[in-house]
Amino acid sequence: MVNFNIPYEKKARVILNTDAKNEVDDQFAIVQAVLSESMDIKAIIAAHFGTEKSEHSMKDSYDEIVKVLGLMDMDGKFNVLCGGERAMKSEDEIIESEGARFIVEEAMRDDNRPLYIAFLGPLTDMAAALLMEPEIAKKILTVIWIGGRDWPSGGWEYNLSNDIIAANVVFKSNVQLWQVPRNVYRMMPVSFAEMYDKVYSCGEIGKYLVENVIAFNNEWVSRPVEHRGLGDSPAIGIIMFNDCGEWEYKPAPVFDEKMNYVHTGKYRPIKVYKSIDNRFILEDFYAKLKLFCR
Repeated sequence: MVNFNIPYEKKARVILNTDAKNEVDDQFAIVQAVLSESMDIKAIIAAHFGTEKSEHSMKDSYDEIVKVLGLMDMDGKFNVLCGGERAMKSEDEIIESEGARFIVEEAMRDDNRPLYIAFLGPLTDMAAALLMEPEIAKKILTVIWIGGRDWPSGGWEYNLSNDIIAANVVFKSNVQLWQVPRNVYRMMPVSFAEMYDKVYSCGEIGKYLVENVIAFNNEWVSRPVEHRGLGDSPAIGIIMFNDCGEWEYKPAPVFDEKMNYVHTGKYRPIKVYKSIDNRFILEDFYAKLKLFCR
């Protein structure tokens, strides 16, 4: 890791909420976040990802976070917490977890630095935190969500599908929300050749990241491909550089049971990204990983 001598008071507080074992892009986002000197990582919270792939998906995510940090010789350096184990069943149900409680604690802390809470999976823990302590919506914090289908219609999207109710709780709240919908997070393709060239030689973590992508594609992707989308990395990019893409403010919609957007106009505006600067994000990742391994 390279120290750019960023003063403590200039660092953003960051909580990362990740369904790390669901696919293979969360791992890249975790690595980039922990190598970013402008971020004071307060916690990495393990998120569930439903029951289709595992009956204990949150625990799987927790173990994957620990594994990634271990491959970087960062065991014990960061606060790794368990999030909620399942989706909400109603909009007033609180899925208790140490992750949700930590979000409340950090949001209520007397600290003037901005707090970013990046969700790379479902919004279960954010909804729980808002229900536990509604006052956090008035604090200086920004929720970033990788999720939801293309505007303005919506439809099925994986992260949303794992807790539609939690998404509605968050979208109906007054918390500042930045959404990176599917058509935008899919602007992060990287080829196998590029990964081998830029990532594979960077220590145990680089080797693992690339081999994990190849193994996942071989198991889960039926068509012949030699690329992978790093769809969670925009969450890190827009913390580093808020204008890392085009965006506009739109009144927050809600979601129906088919995950379509319902535009009522009743709720506060949210920032919706329309594009992302994938080269800024990827080149930053490659450089940080290379400098870290050096």
